[in-house]
Parts: sequence; C-alpha cells; structure tokens
Amino acid sequence: MAEPKEDDFLDDVSEAEAEAMADDMAEISDEAAELDALRAERDDYKDKFMRALAETENARKRSEKARREAEQYGGSKLARDMLPVYDNMKRALDAAGEEQRAAASALIEGIELTMRELTNVFKKHGIEVIAPQVGDKFDPQLHEAMFEAPLPGTKAGEIIQVSAEGFMLHDRLLRPAQVGVSSNPG
Repeated sequence: MAEPKEDDFLDDVSEAEAEAMADDMAEISDEAAELDALRAERDDYKDKFMRALAETENARKRSEKARREAEQYGGSKLARDMLPVYDNMKRALDAAGEEQRAAASALIEGIELTMRELTNVFKKHGIEVIAPQVGDKFDPQLHEAMFEAPLPGTKAGEIIQVSAEGFMLHDRLLRPAQVGVSSNPG
C-alpha cells in the first residue's frame, strides 16, 4: 500500500475544518500570549516584593545602628561639658600642698571623694581618661601638641609636659590630651 502524502491529507480536510483548526490555533496562541503576560506580571511583582523586603531589612539595620550609636554616644555633649569640672577638681587637688591638706583635711577629702565619684560615673558611661606620661611618644591620634621646645636629654617627638589629660568615649576621642613635645633633632 502506498503511503499517504501531505497533499492527500489536505484534500481530506474541508474548508470549514481548516478554519476551525486555524481558530483553535489562534485561540491557543492568544492563551499562550496571555499566559506569558501573566508570568511577566508575576515576575515583576516578585521583583518589587523582594526589593521592598530588602529595603525593609536595610532600614531595620540602619535604625538599629542609629539606636546603638545614640545609646553609646548620645551623652557626648554632656560628657564634653563635664571635662572642665574634672580638670578644675584635679588642679585643686594638685595645688593643695601639705600645709593646706593639714589645715583643711575634711575639704580636701571631700574633693577627693567627689573626684573619685566623677571618675566612676565616667567609667560607667564608657569615658576613659587618656593620661600620657612625660617621656611617652607623641601620638597625634590621642594628643594635641600645645608647644614644641628643645629639651636636653630628650628625643624629638617625646612628651615633655602634660597640660591636660584627654578623654575617650568608647572608641571616639572626646578631647585629646594637651601636651608639650620635644623638638630636639634626632
């Protein structure tokens, strides 16, 4: 038996059937296009959702960081305003000689107790004293050079005098220590 040819098949299909098949094919094509459009819309919404989710997470992280910084460093203005009180009390204690200590021992003891309480409050809130010593190396990250002078027996860059102590609030510098620095040539 001979194999049917494509032309034979087309001859068997009536014109009405051909139109119906063409309509079915067009309908399938329209449905496929509509399905593609729905998939594209779904992907667009999914992308927008993922971006909104990421932005929300980033906003949460930013607000958490801001909260931590406010907690740690929010009192830095007050702390800076308290530093001269510390300086004045320290000067008062340093200026009191043996004669004044004997004559006004209760007053000196009161100043010492107040100074101790102030340093305890500083420590409680993360404020540390930067107390360089004569002979230490000058560190521009922690010290402020108030003057330079050639001092025999010292090397250039050594601290030769401490005018005022510095302070750190956690990892931030509140005030650098004020020092005099040797300018002797190395």
